[in-house]
Amino acid sequence: MKIFASTGILFLLLWSFPAGAQINHPKASPFTTVRQDIGLSTLTVEYSRSAVKGRELFGGLVPYGRIWRVGANESTKFTTTSELGILGNILAKGTYALYAFPEEDAWEVVFHKNTTHWGDGRTAYNPDEDAFRIKVTPEITDTWQENFLISFDSISHNGALMQWKWGYTTIAIPITVNTREIMLEAIEEQLRQSPSAQTYYEAARYLQEEGIEYPRALKYLDKAIALGGDTYYFYRVRSLVLAALEDYKGATQSAQRSLFLAEKEGKDEFVRMNQENITKWKKLIKE
Repeated sequence: MKIFASTGILFLLLWSFPAGAQINHPKASPFTTVRQDIGLSTLTVEYSRSAVKGRELFGGLVPYGRIWRVGANESTKFTTTSELGILGNILAKGTYALYAFPEEDAWEVVFHKNTTHWGDGRTAYNPDEDAFRIKVTPEITDTWQENFLISFDSISHNGALMQWKWGYTTIAIPITVNTREIMLEAIEEQLRQSPSAQTYYEAARYLQEEGIEYPRALKYLDKAIALGGDTYYFYRVRSLVLAALEDYKGATQSAQRSLFLAEKEGKDEFVRMNQENITKWKKLIKE
């Protein structure tokens, strides 16, 4: 009986683990995704983060003059939801493979239309399928980066820097988006319909944040106040627009109104910001 019982248990164990089953190991170069909104556009990069582990990087682990997948494992994928400008080139919305050809003094970075290759594609890679190539100069920094890192910095409504960091090497790729044109067209479209106080306010706030068309922004804010009544954030932006127009007396008056309304609603941050600006602008009035 014991022999049959043992045989049955062994059979169940063998049945539970099919022949050829593999253990799922943790990845040496873990996968990650970075997502960044820039203006009204969204950029996404999917890549695997290799570690230095004491190795010589560029010119060693990553040979000079040979295609590199910009990470590890699968090819690195770059997706944009709108058209981009990259060093004089136009990149249509869509998904691309990122490749690079590192050299000691300059790199070629490739936005590649074929995203089906594993890794760098090697012999399957066809330069005719490039969207375009750009040349960038690597920067040697004092800050160590153990795991390869792709990030975005210097972000504005209209652009950002995509940065690659590994070891002491940094690559910076400037990216521009045409947010201003998109926004101005959207503002005109909304104002042609039945604009509310909030519509006028949002339009004015965008113009103020971009530092453009201040007289137009002031007109929109006055319409917002006429339609929506006294609101602390309407007057806050109005004060900033007037200050930009160097009407510091008017700016101070709007800031005082914003401060009063913010105090009534317990908006401490707006109280503090208005107080700081009132002090600054009163000094400019005296000058």
